[in-house]
Amino acid sequence: MIKIVLADDEHLVRGAIAALLGLEEDLDVVAEVGRGDLVGDAVLEQGADIAVLDIEMPGLTGLEAAVSLKERAPDCGVLILTSFARPGYLRRALASGARGFLAKDAPVDQLAGAIRRVHGGGRYIDTDLAAAAMAGGESPLTEREAEVLRAASDGATVARIAQALHLTEGTVRNYLSNAIGKTGAENRMAAIRTAQDMGWL
Repeated sequence: MIKIVLADDEHLVRGAIAALLGLEEDLDVVAEVGRGDLVGDAVLEQGADIAVLDIEMPGLTGLEAAVSLKERAPDCGVLILTSFARPGYLRRALASGARGFLAKDAPVDQLAGAIRRVHGGGRYIDTDLAAAAMAGGESPLTEREAEVLRAASDGATVARIAQALHLTEGTVRNYLSNAIGKTGAENRMAAIRTAQDMGWL
């Protein structure tokens, strides 16, 4: 029996996926959580073989939870579910240690097959998402530029970003200006939207 921890902040979606997976004879959803920061403890408590993680969650994103699992439970396979075909997400998912990457609206038999393949030590990558990732290209943003854009995404002032990231205000302005230029955007909020749409943040 493959023991699965399922993480999704949408209660109805999580319940539906769990119920459908529960119909498979060799799959057992041993825990359901609605936040990314609860994944690690659930995996360790249940001795889970696979963590199926939504990419967008409070606490920690699915990608951040995958990175944490790589350290805390390296034998647990990770499969990321996403509603967004953002090109950068696949690269970031693979870099986080995930071995599966699948659209959230995939048929349950496809999800079950992906779980079995990851559990067997293989990879499963949705072909449409892979094609979108290849078409999108690498992120032009440096790590610092992406960090500053993320910090600005809630409307924070330059002063607040500088304080949070331990940078000078001039340095923050430079990073924002570079990011705006690289994304071809007109202003910082447009740069953030572009970077999010491409999966670079």
